[in-house]
Amino acid sequence: MAEELNNPFGDILKVPELKRRIFFTLAIIAAYRVGATIPVPGVNADALRGFFAQQQNTLLGFLNIFSGGAMGRLAIFAMGVGPYINASIIISLLQGAHVLPYLDRLAKEGEQGRKRLNQITRYLTLGLGGLQSFGLALTISKMPGPGGVPIVIDPSAGWIALTVLTLTTGSVFIMWLGEQITERGIGNGVSLIIFSGIVDRLPGAIADLVRLVRIEEFTLFRALLLVVLVVVVTGLVVWVETAQRKIPVQYAKRVVGRRMYGGASTYLPLKVDQSGVIAVIFAVSLLAVPMTMAAFFPHSGWATKVAQLEQRGSWMYELFYASLIVFFCYFYNSVQFNPNDLADNLRKWGGFIPGIRPGEATAHYIQTILERITLGGALFVAMIAVLPDYLRKMMNAPFFFGGTALLIVVGVALDTIGQIQSHLIMRHYDGFFKGGGGFRGRWFNVGS
Repeated sequence: MAEELNNPFGDILKVPELKRRIFFTLAIIAAYRVGATIPVPGVNADALRGFFAQQQNTLLGFLNIFSGGAMGRLAIFAMGVGPYINASIIISLLQGAHVLPYLDRLAKEGEQGRKRLNQITRYLTLGLGGLQSFGLALTISKMPGPGGVPIVIDPSAGWIALTVLTLTTGSVFIMWLGEQITERGIGNGVSLIIFSGIVDRLPGAIADLVRLVRIEEFTLFRALLLVVLVVVVTGLVVWVETAQRKIPVQYAKRVVGRRMYGGASTYLPLKVDQSGVIAVIFAVSLLAVPMTMAAFFPHSGWATKVAQLEQRGSWMYELFYASLIVFFCYFYNSVQFNPNDLADNLRKWGGFIPGIRPGEATAHYIQTILERITLGGALFVAMIAVLPDYLRKMMNAPFFFGGTALLIVVGVALDTIGQIQSHLIMRHYDGFFKGGGGFRGRWFNVGS
């Protein structure tokens, strides 16, 4: 019998395993934030700060927000989880395209195959981390700060080698921290690390907005309009992230021995946004690749073109960014969700969708529904990622909390709360909401 819920946060402390997982996660995040404040030696901090202040509307400035300000300090964790995410994208693309039969075999070998794939991803992370660290170190060493003051005191080969080694080691260590959170903590480790970096800068951004209102550089009306915009977008993100298309499933009655089984009605829930924040995180990480390559040839014509195209707010950048989000939404579904396997499992257990023939017809029906709701979810996520940046630009708002950051923060928060909710319900607590409902998906139809 479930206990009556009086204090949901107090119930967390009553579950030893859950309490241990949450405190472990907080300790890992604290360690990450400490590393994000320790700068690489030999850097003029004031000049570096001024340089990134000039890069606010560029991809480099956006990646600084994505790293929680670590890149703006050239901290030992400046690369963040970018190399690990890019490595995961490459491995997933190779698997999805069936380019390497060896990876396909590993994917079918269960737990041992998964461990081997993770090991390959780690090695690839090390290589990409070294490459991206070298590109960042090379870029910073050649860029002057405000007033022509050099950012790097002694941009020698020794400094570049030390910086590359430090940043690469930091990137691999962050990968390990994320894995520890996923295995021994609560929530998705990589997503929570990104989440903590974004949220860490939120109080400072709010304080800056209040200061600008006080000195009348930003009107109170525009500030309130900006806050309303953030609240509305947050509500829309929660609305879509919890939306589901529920496909009714009926199980036929069957007699086993002297007992009758089946005959129950249930449903198959398909989330509108199956990928959650994964598609957004993948898109942001992939955008950094051209900039890294351009750092090796800073004076070439194509590198200059890349720098112009990757100016945030330009139609080319926003179109490419939105296209990447839509692509990764579909790609994630193709990797994680197999309608044929689902249809086979339904048939084995005597389940069927009313009005749809079992087998291939059921798989086709599920695939059609999935493609339709994924298109709506992907377009919504792309719109939220791009549109708020335009609105803030029109309002000349200094507030950094744009659509991408909002999608990540809300998505990670919902996922983490959902996992805590599951732990509480498994141990006979109601969870955060009366009756243990949590974030229930909303039922809607998207045609047949």
